[in-house]
Amino acid sequence: MANNMQEIINLMLSAIDYLPNPPRESLKKEFIKIKEMILENRAPRIMVVGRRGAGKSSLINAIFNDQVASVGSVLSETGKAHWHNFKNNKGTIRILDTRGLGDRTKPESSNFETAIEEIKNEIAKECPDALLFLCKAKEVDAHITEDLRNVLTVKAFVQAKHSYPLPLIAAVTQVDELDPKRIDAPFENDQKQANIASAVKAINDACISDGVEAMKTIPVCAYAEYDNGHMTYNSYWNIDMLVEFLVEMLPNSAQIQLARISSFRKIQAKFSRVLVGSTATVCAGIAAIPIPIADIIPITAAQIGMIMGIGYIAGREMSKESAKEFLVALGVNVGTGFVLREAARALIKFVFPGIGEVVSAGVAFAGTWGIGAAAIAYFIDGKSIEDSKKAFSIAKEKHKSVEN
Repeated sequence: MANNMQEIINLMLSAIDYLPNPPRESLKKEFIKIKEMILENRAPRIMVVGRRGAGKSSLINAIFNDQVASVGSVLSETGKAHWHNFKNNKGTIRILDTRGLGDRTKPESSNFETAIEEIKNEIAKECPDALLFLCKAKEVDAHITEDLRNVLTVKAFVQAKHSYPLPLIAAVTQVDELDPKRIDAPFENDQKQANIASAVKAINDACISDGVEAMKTIPVCAYAEYDNGHMTYNSYWNIDMLVEFLVEMLPNSAQIQLARISSFRKIQAKFSRVLVGSTATVCAGIAAIPIPIADIIPITAAQIGMIMGIGYIAGREMSKESAKEFLVALGVNVGTGFVLREAARALIKFVFPGIGEVVSAGVAFAGTWGIGAAAIAYFIDGKSIEDSKKAFSIAKEKHKSVEN
């Protein structure tokens, strides 16, 4: 996908560079966002901190919806801070595994006396994108002040070393263990919900008291059972909420991998809409002002790149040809062997009225949103091509107001 996307990005840049300022610089910012999301995407780096038994391995598996970490293998067996790659066929997450906060048992293989010293050594080498602080629901009042002071130390070190304000998310884990235990996820029981709310409040109150700014505190259940690597049961709860918030906190370049890995359609669709919105803004900007090259060429290049990006977020390996085939299936009369320029000329007949005319900003904006909505319906929601055509029409009509 990289070579195709580089070609598309170069074409878009050539168009944006011809524009006056404004809107050139603002469009470049949107373009950089697209470039970081798609072409420069990388594995997110997440630092997971918590005491032994907080459920690190289980949470990692729940994020992947797959058994990529053996429960008990992260932390209690390794005994020292270390960056690990956890991956499946959709991507990789780098996890900084740490010795439990407050753990004073020095591993024989470690050169450091405390967990904090080990952590500093690792984050000096590689800056984490986010810090995920885990606390068991039944232990929210156990050593929490000491743990949060260590979290503050880590955040201050990252700021000093990398000039990066490390976002913190707190996860209250193993909420299924709270009374009454017989209530399964989604825990629709007043007493259970009250106990979960009390655990969350305890973490929030402790954060406020100790001067720790947590972006969010999310209660989760990550329990699952496996047989020979195949999941046979899970009681996952709020994992999608946690992943959704993590995606929003990550740098642009790390967001796609997490959205792709998680396989949560809601998250993939939400992230795809961000991509569609940025692409539509760029297309509208290119169309608004006549430029010395045919404006429809970079506009269609951007739309094809957007389709490739949405397919990739959904877990597919997309090519320029497969994106054009999708447009054909939507109703564009283009042979799959045509080059991009010919695809663009044919696409204008379908998306934009009046071949050879300058495309208005509003029409470009609405048409791009229509194509994006159709791609989300098809690649992420698994809708039929007929339903995707309906999504195209609805979204295009909805965004027509921008034309005026």
